[in-house]
Amino acid sequence: MRAVAFFVHGVEAVVRLFGWIAAWICVVLIGLVAGDVLMRYVFSIGAIWLQELQWHLISPIALFGMSYLLLMGEQVRVDVFYERFPLGLQRVIEVIGGLMLLVMGLYIAWLTLPWIAQSFARGEASPNPGGLPLRWLLKSLIPFGFVLLALQGLAHALRQAFALPTRGE
Repeated sequence: MRAVAFFVHGVEAVVRLFGWIAAWICVVLIGLVAGDVLMRYVFSIGAIWLQELQWHLISPIALFGMSYLLLMGEQVRVDVFYERFPLGLQRVIEVIGGLMLLVMGLYIAWLTLPWIAQSFARGEASPNPGGLPLRWLLKSLIPFGFVLLALQGLAHALRQAFALPTRGE
């Protein structure tokens, strides 16, 4: 039981870290968008790389944020029915959902690996003049984000299955 709790807390600490990173990326993104708008409409200057960077920063926000949302209990569920279920049934639903996320996350991560390898082998970069290089690096966040989701799904399932208290309890 102690090993399970240690694993769950370890995964959750990593997910918390990447949630924090995603939150700060949001702040950076807001600054970049504001700066881009200011440069374009006040100084009539635009930069392709700046616009692409804005799009690229949305990826880690979504990919890191989905695991963090699960950790915080903000995942989508049909609460109209769920809240009326007995606690035991709620736990079963959470365990099954967490295990499904584990399988789905690992499968999606595995599916993206050849695509990223191809992007890396080609040295894929932005097709736009003045665009960002190393597009494979951005694409590599996809399997990372889904592995993080899979691990959080497993931690969620284990927390529910073993009725582990949350950090605040």
